[in-house]
Amino acid sequence: EFRRVLFRSQFLMLHPPYDDIIKFSDLKEDLSNCENTEQFYELFSQAAQNGFDMLEENRFAALIIGDKYQNGEIIPLGADCAERMRKIGFKMKAVIVKNMEGNERAKGKNANLWRWRALNGGFYIFKHEYIYLFQKM
Repeated sequence: EFRRVLFRSQFLMLHPPYDDIIKFSDLKEDLSNCENTEQFYELFSQAAQNGFDMLEENRFAALIIGDKYQNGEIIPLGADCAERMRKIGFKMKAVIVKNMEGNERAKGKNANLWRWRALNGGFYIFKHEYIYLFQKM
């Protein structure tokens, strides 16, 4: 029997994988293993709804996400996920564009990990990601 225990949170941080760009596991529940982008959005919405339900009123949430490049087209994962959070009931308070250039040096790496991943995976080299801030009103 499943018993749901509802915890209350004062801050929610969501940092989902960028759809299927990098596989993090072989688990079917892992958002990086979705069959397509629409399934990714659906499962992300479920996770965001769970977070909304646990978050106390007037508290804040952050969504940290970038975009995806597929078949010669930029897929705006960030904006699409932010809009899904708004539909759940979050109020958008701010958008911060985080510059990721040089990010690999802070982790002690000599090579540009993002460039290698892009060239290896055949996708666009993004040099930014978004931090969307929301409030549950």
